[in-house]
Amino acid sequence: MIHVCRKEHFNAAHKLYNPRWSKEENEAVFGPCANENWHGHNFELIVTVKGNPDPNTGFVMDMKQLGALIKQHVIQKLDHKNLNLDVDFLEGKLPSCETLVVEIWKILEKELANITTAKLHRIQLWETHNNFVEYFGEQ
Repeated sequence: MIHVCRKEHFNAAHKLYNPRWSKEENEAVFGPCANENWHGHNFELIVTVKGNPDPNTGFVMDMKQLGALIKQHVIQKLDHKNLNLDVDFLEGKLPSCETLVVEIWKILEKELANITTAKLHRIQLWETHNNFVEYFGEQ
């Protein structure tokens, strides 16, 4: 079993804010991330797929094809967007990195099944140089 990874980037704004809480409660929990006027990040997304190399190509998956799939189904929906307002698959959800990585997984898992035998293994989403989340699907 071999793991191959593709890294992509996108920029997006969001606000972490629970509408059921007061402004003070939101600020206590989310700090500056609850800023009424949003804040932004330069996100780094790393998608790892796993499988056995095809004997004809030596590839687990064509990396150009993986990059195109990520760009079409994820990056184009997120890049230079407001995650709270502009992204259909986040509608009604708090756009934390944890929520975002699960929703990205759902999209990519479905799309990968249409084009390859490789399986989604892990998604890393870097929000800052210090903070990132990893998701391995429902185990």
